[in-house]
Amino acid sequence: MRHRNVKILATLGPASNTKEMIHALHKAGADAFRLNMSHLDIPGLKQQHALIREVEQEAGRPISILVDLQGPKLRVGKFENDGVDLIPGATMRFDMSDELGNQERAQLHHPEIIKAVEVGHTLLLDDGRLSVEITEVGPDYLATKVILGGRLTNRKGVNVPEAVLPVSAMSDKDRSHAEAALELGIDWLAMSFIQRPEDVAEGKKLAAGRAGIMAKIEKPQAFDHIEEILELSDALMVARGDLGVELPIEQVPGRQKQLIRLARRQGKPVVVATQMLESMITSPMPTRAEVSDVATAVFEGADAIMLSAESAAGDYPIEAVEMMDRVARQVEDDPTYPGIIYAQRTEPEATGADAIAGAAHAVSETLNAAAIICWTNSGSTGLRVARERPQVPIMALTPIIETARRMTLVWGLHCVFTKDAQDLDDMVDRACRICFQENIARAGQRVIITAGVPLGTPGATNMLRIAFVGGRDAKSL
Repeated sequence: MRHRNVKILATLGPASNTKEMIHALHKAGADAFRLNMSHLDIPGLKQQHALIREVEQEAGRPISILVDLQGPKLRVGKFENDGVDLIPGATMRFDMSDELGNQERAQLHHPEIIKAVEVGHTLLLDDGRLSVEITEVGPDYLATKVILGGRLTNRKGVNVPEAVLPVSAMSDKDRSHAEAALELGIDWLAMSFIQRPEDVAEGKKLAAGRAGIMAKIEKPQAFDHIEEILELSDALMVARGDLGVELPIEQVPGRQKQLIRLARRQGKPVVVATQMLESMITSPMPTRAEVSDVATAVFEGADAIMLSAESAAGDYPIEAVEMMDRVARQVEDDPTYPGIIYAQRTEPEATGADAIAGAAHAVSETLNAAAIICWTNSGSTGLRVARERPQVPIMALTPIIETARRMTLVWGLHCVFTKDAQDLDDMVDRACRICFQENIARAGQRVIITAGVPLGTPGATNMLRIAFVGGRDAKSL
């Protein structure tokens, strides 16, 4: 069992795509692995998926796999000399011509951009390093003035922060990758560049319940519909990379807090991603600012914190996971942590399941219980209890391995795959026995058990029991 509540999501890549490295990362503290389809093809996806499942089998613990779709990529075309220098104040035309670009014009084979923008809008190029202001919109071209100059080379990305683009969140390539991933049995599907609730609905329809849909928030337009996007999604990712390009960078910390609190209020997992320990790509030690960044996400109550290039392509992938683990555990041991987490707590909704989850939290504190144990089929019971952010361990017992894997990404949940309970006595006895075997509770301690009756009914949490833990047996109070 991890001695922390926040989970660590590590990206696999050239530095970490062997079974030995995956095992080492898991042992160092990684609870889940991200497969980035921007850098993977389907054979590579299948290979990495198989390796993770082998590590899972040997470790005897469920491991969550997140497949991150690339999303629609908007790029300029190619230039005669592989690039041009944009001079501030100069004019630059972007058009649909197939002729190679030069100092006066560039290829832009994206009619959706031309249709969506207006005079005065800004185009950001090469991850925001360059920018131009649109001065004229034609049927198949844009006339612009260079605001922030520099070298623009072939196939650099284009961001359009002020317009909602009439494009699907999934390209044909994304759909192919998603279907292959879903057939493998992955746990989470992350959708890039979400702008509207309809984008999430498209992913939900494709997944058809086979995986959770995680909406990556990296477009300013998503905030105009964030409540609806969150309601449709199964989880959120605060994708600070593109979000920091399309928004003024000073707004990103506030947006991060907003998204974490919205997700916590609705009981949806939220992941904080991008550049958390960026300097550890080439250094064995992070900067103090990076440590503070990780700590802030933990103090905010994020469900998971993510490593990108640090674990995928860096020189110190294991050290990066170990550092993130140490920072997270230190924060959660800090005397101010419980008060900060509790201050952000959301009151239970007026449902039986929420009332039981709230009661489990309250009773665990009153009785100084060793743990809260949730029997869950769909994962909803575990999610509801995790939303309370109790200060005792939460163990989620489920007879469905897919649920155990998916819930591994949720704050505080120690997921155990076990056969379903036969009756109420078996449910209590086995919960206490597993809690003892997992070293979560000692003999003589009390635990809180929640479940839905009739047993095996998804989403029907309606029962709370208090039990004593014995060495091998349990007696219900």
